[in-house]
Amino acid sequence: MKESVKLVANNKKAYHDYFIDEKYECGIELFGTEVKSIRMGKCSIKEAFVRVEKGEVYVHGMHINPYEKGNIFNKDPLRSRKLLMHRSEIGRLEGKIREKGMTLVPLQVYFKGSLVKVEIGLARGKKLYDKRQDIAKKDQRREVERDYKEKLR
Repeated sequence: MKESVKLVANNKKAYHDYFIDEKYECGIELFGTEVKSIRMGKCSIKEAFVRVEKGEVYVHGMHINPYEKGNIFNKDPLRSRKLLMHRSEIGRLEGKIREKGMTLVPLQVYFKGSLVKVEIGLARGKKLYDKRQDIAKKDQRREVERDYKEKLR
């Protein structure tokens, strides 16, 4: 039986600013009103980042809009949220983050069945010339697709 995956938030900026070496799927500790707000698609991870603190993984800067009908149960939209991972995975990540230039960035927030999952990536920062190369490749691909469409007419 295949579980349904519904994408809620995507971090395109992360792919532009970093080389993603490895991806990890992890759960996230949320309150009820936050889950309801995410179901409505009110979540942003554009400015978010991930840190390992005292053997636990936290996502900072992830914005979840307060739920309209949540009144007193709403939490701070920008609070740090704990990510749920196995201790062995966290240990492995901590070792790799200590390497020069490695960081953790959130890539996606999605529903897997009824659970909210966050995909985080172990990433290396891109230099300016790497970004320019990516933009040039994208422009080239667009131009080829445009020429192909014109030929079909």
